[in-house]
Formats: sequence, C-alpha cells, structure tokens
Amino acid sequence: MISWRKHYKKGLIAIGLLLSTGASVYAQGDPKKGQELFKANCTACHALDKKVVGPALGGVVEKVKKDGQDVDWLHKWISNNEKLRASGDAYANKIYEENGKVAMQVFEGKLSDQDIDDILEYTTNPPKEEPAAEAEGATAVDTTASIEAAKAQQLNSKIMIAALIAIAGLLFWLLLKIRQLVKIQQSPELSELNSTRVVSFSALYEKYSFVGKGIVGLLALFAAYGVWNWLMWVGVYKGYAPEQPIYFSHKIHAGENKIDCQLCHSGAKYGKVSEIPSLNVCMNCHRSISEYKGKYIEPGKDREFYTSQIKTLYAHVGWDESKQAYTGKTEPVEWTRIHNMPDFVYFNHSQHVVAGEQAIINSFNAKQKDASNKIDVVCKACHGKIDTMNVVQMANNFTMGWCIDCHRTTEVDMNNGYNKEYFKNLHDKLKKQYGEGSKITVDAIGGLECGKCHY
Repeated sequence: MISWRKHYKKGLIAIGLLLSTGASVYAQGDPKKGQELFKANCTACHALDKKVVGPALGGVVEKVKKDGQDVDWLHKWISNNEKLRASGDAYANKIYEENGKVAMQVFEGKLSDQDIDDILEYTTNPPKEEPAAEAEGATAVDTTASIEAAKAQQLNSKIMIAALIAIAGLLFWLLLKIRQLVKIQQSPELSELNSTRVVSFSALYEKYSFVGKGIVGLLALFAAYGVWNWLMWVGVYKGYAPEQPIYFSHKIHAGENKIDCQLCHSGAKYGKVSEIPSLNVCMNCHRSISEYKGKYIEPGKDREFYTSQIKTLYAHVGWDESKQAYTGKTEPVEWTRIHNMPDFVYFNHSQHVVAGEQAIINSFNAKQKDASNKIDVVCKACHGKIDTMNVVQMANNFTMGWCIDCHRTTEVDMNNGYNKEYFKNLHDKLKKQYGEGSKITVDAIGGLECGKCHY
C-alpha cells in the first residue's frame, strides 16, 4: 500500500510537470524579438488590439486554447496555413471562413519555430512602450525656452520703459526749442528778412520750375517702372502653399518612408499631366495603416493629429474600419491645386521625365555650388525638394524666361534610348553645325521654337 501511494505521488508530480511544460512552450520566446518580427511580417494584416485584414492577435494563444487547440496548432497555421486547411483541419477552415476567405501568407522556411515562439510571446506579453526620448527632450527644451522667453520679455519691458522716458525728454526739449524760435520770429530784424523770402509753394515752384519739372518727370518714370514690374509678376506664385482639406506631409511619405514620387503620380511618366492621386491610391496603404506610429513629428503636431487625418480619409472614401469594408458612402475631396500652367502653354511631363530625365538632373546639379542642393530625382528640378516639405509649396517662378533659361543650359543626352532613336538622322547635322564634341543644348533641337509650347 505504501509503495502504491509513493508511486501515485510521483505520477502526479510528473503529470504536473508535463502539463506546466506544455502550457509554457510558447512562453519560451523573447517578446522584444517577437515585436520586431511582428512588425516586419504581421502588421500589414494584423494588430494586437483590433481587426485589420485579419483578426486581432492580442492573447491569441489563450483564444486558441479556449477553442480546444494548442500551441502546436498555431505553429502549423503560421508556418503553412494552406497545407493545414488542405489537410481538412476543421478549425483552420473555420478561421478562413470567418475572415472573408482571405488567405494568410505562408511563412514556411521564412520563420523558424523559435521565431514563431517569439511572436506568440509578444502577442501574449507585449513589452511596454518606453517613453520617447524625443518627448522628454522636447519638454526640457520647452521649459528652457519658457525661461528664456520670460527673461527676454522682462528685458523688452525695461527697454520699452527707457525708450518712453527718452521720447518724453526729446519732446520736452523740442517744446523748448519751438518756444525759442517763436520769440526770435517776433523780433523786428527777422520780420524785415522774411519779407524778402519766398513764403508760398506756388512762388517757390515759379522760381525753381525747371527743378520741379525734372522731379515730376523722374516720379513718372519710377511709377511707369513700378507698373511694368507689377505686370511682369502677374501669375507668378513662387512660395504659394495653400492649406488642403486633408493634411498630407510629403516629408513623411516621400522623405521618411522613401515612397517613390511616381507610385502616386504615375501620370508624370506616361502622360502629359501629373495627376492628383485618387483616394483609392491612398487606401492601397492606409487600408492597413489606420494610425500613425512614425518617429517623425512636425513641431506643433502630435501622432494623434496625423491619425485624425487618416480617419478623415476613411470618412471621404466610406471605409468602415471595424468591418474592414466600404460602405458605399463617399465624399469628394476638394484639393487646392498648386501647380497650374496657363491654358495657352503646352507642357508634357512624360517628355521631360522619359527623354530628359538624366540630362535635367546633370544640368541642375552642375549649377549647384553646395552639394546639399543637388538632386537625385528629376521631379525636384522643377518642384523643389518635395521630400522635405510638410506643406507643398511652389518652389520656382515657372515663368517663360525660367523655362527658356533651362533649355539654353541643359545639354541633350544623345545616348538616351528615346533621343538616340528619334534624332538618329539629326546627329550628323548637329555635329557639323556645332562641331565635333560641342555641347548640344535643348535650344539646338527646337527648344526655343514658339510652336513647341504655344499652339
């Protein structure tokens, strides 16, 4: 009997150890590594606290256990969900049906068992977000700035008081001098002298009429020049940066996230006009990016502000975030156009982007004395460094003279596939006309012909 009890106790201990080991298999992962793996592989379709394309994954291990599955099932699902569903696994096919039959990416060969354990540990015990150092730095800077501002205000007050005292003293001195002048004018000697002087403007003009006519003529010339100069700048809006109905930072999208200009403005390469992207283009990314978590924050704004603009986008396209579906209720966005050529001007984006891309970049960079002003994308030659702008502004004058100057200084790239084919019969003529090895600029191939831009 004693022997049986002894073995019974040992059996209970063994079973307890086995159960505790099986329950903590996933807990052997590293939540910090899991967080990195989750961001790299999962965030396009999943979040911890809400449904995106796929279900919320916070506490997924416990959820699966409640449904009668174990961690080993999760390993199989994450590794190759297609194989698991094809095997006839009822629970796998149920999950597939519940999430709109959207197939999950296969990670077999990409994620090891340890990687999956790390991800599962992150979904179970996500590490607390450390307070951003930049926020602490900003607070310290704000405190210092407040102290400096208070000191500056105090100094300005003292200067203002001193200036008022000085002005009061000056006024008192002027009053005394005026009193003295009045007394002098009342003397008989000065009255006799005043009788011989010019005392009216008409008399003064009559005496010095040639000087007056000269001054009037100069004023007329200055006025004419002013009117001419004003007329020459009609329609020139360099620096124009209007507010838009949805705040869109090119610095975040093109600068911080390195999104290619032509991903959104595809018409710049294949058409005359570089169109304003439709909101469907925005939703290609923001269907799964519903809140801003980037490191860059513009002074005076916060992450909540950027997230609110994403929500505004959802409202305009009619996207129901909770159901991950479109409602059909849309509201057009009235963007304010910034760059707009007059109707009498013809400009083709694709001609410059395809045929003139490298030539324009080389010509622009050759003019820059400071290396930091050089460009790597042809768009920046005309539109400025868009990837540094929070609010887009017109970077150049876009006058006729500005375009002509570019045509006179930009060397044609004859090795470009387009130019090589299009001007193949013109090469010899240009060499004879300008000499072997001469610099052939755009004006030599019709870049200054009126009909090229005006029709």
